[in-house]
Amino acid sequence: MLRDMPNGSTPSTSEALRPVNPATGEALEPVASDDAASVAEKVARAQTAQRAWAADGFEARADAVARFAARLQEPEVADALAHSVMREMGKPITQARSEVAVVAGRAQSFIDVARRACEPSQTGGGGTRVDVEWRPLGVAAVIAPWNYPLSTPNSLVLSALLTGNAVVLKPSEYTPHTGASYHALLAAELPRGVFELVQGQGAVGAALVAAPVDMVAFTGSIATGQAIMRSAAGQMKRLVLELGGKDPMLVLPGADLEKAAVHAARESVRNSGQVCVSVERVFVPKAEAERFAALVEAELATLKVGDPSDPETFMGPMANEAQRQHVLRQLEQAEAGGARVRVRGEARGPGWFLTPSLVVDVDEGMSLASDETFGPVVALSSYEDLEELLARANTTHYGLGASVWGPEGPETEAVARRLQAGMVGINRGLSAAGEAPWVGWKSSGFGYSRSVEGMRQFMQPQTFSRQV
Repeated sequence: MLRDMPNGSTPSTSEALRPVNPATGEALEPVASDDAASVAEKVARAQTAQRAWAADGFEARADAVARFAARLQEPEVADALAHSVMREMGKPITQARSEVAVVAGRAQSFIDVARRACEPSQTGGGGTRVDVEWRPLGVAAVIAPWNYPLSTPNSLVLSALLTGNAVVLKPSEYTPHTGASYHALLAAELPRGVFELVQGQGAVGAALVAAPVDMVAFTGSIATGQAIMRSAAGQMKRLVLELGGKDPMLVLPGADLEKAAVHAARESVRNSGQVCVSVERVFVPKAEAERFAALVEAELATLKVGDPSDPETFMGPMANEAQRQHVLRQLEQAEAGGARVRVRGEARGPGWFLTPSLVVDVDEGMSLASDETFGPVVALSSYEDLEELLARANTTHYGLGASVWGPEGPETEAVARRLQAGMVGINRGLSAAGEAPWVGWKSSGFGYSRSVEGMRQFMQPQTFSRQV
């Protein structure tokens, strides 16, 4: 999928980003792109500012983040941000407002967790005392996706800032105005240089990774994550990478089919399916497959697709034409390979609308079963044997999220524990509520965020030993 910045040549000052409203196809205001020199200048400014920022102490950092969260709760600020998200990536306004509210509402949780992550501790034995302290790494580069252009980078940015790092943010080239607005609001509460912004396409992202930053936090595809790892290896930079998913949903015998079908339909097409932890594969007992498909089809029919400015809209357009074409190719390949398209998604204009699809009899030889779709498709497969089911669910190199639906009890719990996924929901979607880490397995993750342990991905432990 295309949340990424591809590798490219050194950026020039003549480049400019030209975002487009995906609901109308109309061009938005161009955004000037950084070049290699300005990337280097902003990283250097962040390096200088970071030392004083770390020395200010945790409470000063927490106060700045709290002020930022308060600004987001001002109605006019929240509304402007939500409309920016809607215009640049097509997210329905109700969901865009929810994204802004999540960013504001989670700030205190980040502060509380970071406070504990920064606390020193003691250990030792045999006449030796060891003090353990946590130091910021320095400057963190955060490279953001377009699908959640506020909440995804915010988790990484706040983790880095609260633990004493400076940050250089590169928003997606598809959502530069949203990234700039987010940066302006947060930077206004911080000392100059602590939070820098660079704009551009793939070459700008590559320049940022190659710059003398101390860590890179990135959300996107496996291929781009691997390119970042290769670039970062020369300087042994710390990495936190979330690299997509192909999340399975396992429906076991005895599950509440009605409840599971609603989840399968909505979580496959929410945000036009452009969610890192979308339901991308649904496995249903063969004896229940036809009934389940009918329930999913009925639920899809209730979901309004259309104008993202309408509060009743559940699904707006896809964020860009390239992503829409990727989904259409997967659908064509699946049908050619023997899958049955029960509900055929329709590409509509103006803009890049694609109505939901329901495909049944999907098998592992199809791209729809093995490669991330990141689009509004419910892909159903049937099974007869539990061991077969688990083998098929675990067969991909992805391992971000999953869910299991079945009777309450140890059998369903046991199936959940055999899934190779960092986050698993049991009779519900997965959740990173409270202080749970946001974490992937296999190629879906390298490092992780949130939780005390996630905060410490942005710090270096240092020990001091003494005789006692």
